[in-house]
Amino acid sequence: MVEVNNLKKVFKLSKKDMKKEKTKQREKVAVDGLSFVAEPGQIFGLLGPNGAGKTTTLRCISTLIKPSSGDIAVEGIKVSYDPEEVRKKICFLTNELKLDTHFTPSYTIEYFGRLHGMTKGEIFKRKEELFKRFGVTDFENMAIGELSTGMKQKLSIAVSLVHDPRVIIFDEPTNGLDIITAKSVTDYLLEMKDMGKTVIISTHIMNVAEKLCDKVAIILDGKLNIEGTPEGICRQTGEQNLEEAFYKLYFKHGFGGVENV
Repeated sequence: MVEVNNLKKVFKLSKKDMKKEKTKQREKVAVDGLSFVAEPGQIFGLLGPNGAGKTTTLRCISTLIKPSSGDIAVEGIKVSYDPEEVRKKICFLTNELKLDTHFTPSYTIEYFGRLHGMTKGEIFKRKEELFKRFGVTDFENMAIGELSTGMKQKLSIAVSLVHDPRVIIFDEPTNGLDIITAKSVTDYLLEMKDMGKTVIISTHIMNVAEKLCDKVAIILDGKLNIEGTPEGICRQTGEQNLEEAFYKLYFKHGFGGVENV
């Protein structure tokens, strides 16, 4: 379980950042008072346009950056109190993960397994399982630089999951992937859900969220706009699908107010 309570993250802007953001403000509120609970056996989706605060939220949960205020608990452990213990229980996959192109998939997953304190036997068993699942086995001794984009993504997933974490956090898991690779990723997320793990994803692709998520939170301008099941949000907005519901909320309701459906 992941519990986020009144999360706020404020970034200080450099002069270069201020120019890029076209603002005179020296601070930017990326996430503003966000609260939600993601439960085991559930896929929870953070939805919103680029810049809404989704990735910042996931980075706070994953201990990569510290919240300005608010509390986050992962499996009952507060991120601010024991981030090292939290990291043992989670994986965080982002498209910004860069694997060394000179290493092989086999060496890379073994390296990360050792970082997680796994034994050689545990690493070997997990490597066989994950490489077979994602079709990496035939390429495990090639240089990563020679792999296709889809294969690199599947290797990144295998590497992030090597320690068999209880909480799976994927930032835009299907972004830029071909349809076959994307399906292998979404199928595995559903399997993790069925195993009772807590799965959190962020996406701006509404049909992906509609197919995968048991519950979603739509974030606009760093704030929670609406939370509930995809069906409940569609019912509340009077729309046929989540994409149309999102457009309605974005253009007609603005950024204010929180509804639970």
